Amino acid sequence: MMSVLTLIDLVMISNLLVMVIVGGYKMFVSRLDPQGHPDEPEWLGHVNASVLKIKLAMAIIGISSIALLRTFIEAGNLGSNRAGYNETVVMWQVLIRLTCVVSAIGIAYVDRLSASGARKHAE
Repeated sequence: MMSVLTLIDLVMISNLLVMVIVGGYKMFVSRLDPQGHPDEPEWLGHVNASVLKIKLAMAIIGISSIALLRTFIEAGNLGSNRAGYNETVVMWQVLIRLTCVVSAIGIAYVDRLSASGARKHAE
């Protein structure tokens, strides 16, 4: 189970790196034109700084969820707690993950407010 979680974690981190590299390149360096290509990611058509921030926040939440699940499994499997997982360590990991979730919700809310403000200003 732990090796599967590690593999999922590595895949999510590599997807995060690809998203940052391709999104950053498209926004800041060049005009990519992959329309109609079968390998075109669907999010690439509407990449801007706000979308990239939200996607990065969601990817970080997913990666931290896998790490937290790994902590829960390891802490539950060790009766003597040899790995150093006690209630305080698990509590801090949960609080850090909740902080990431609240931050992502805040970023999405501010982005939504700014988009609606821009639409009202344009009218």
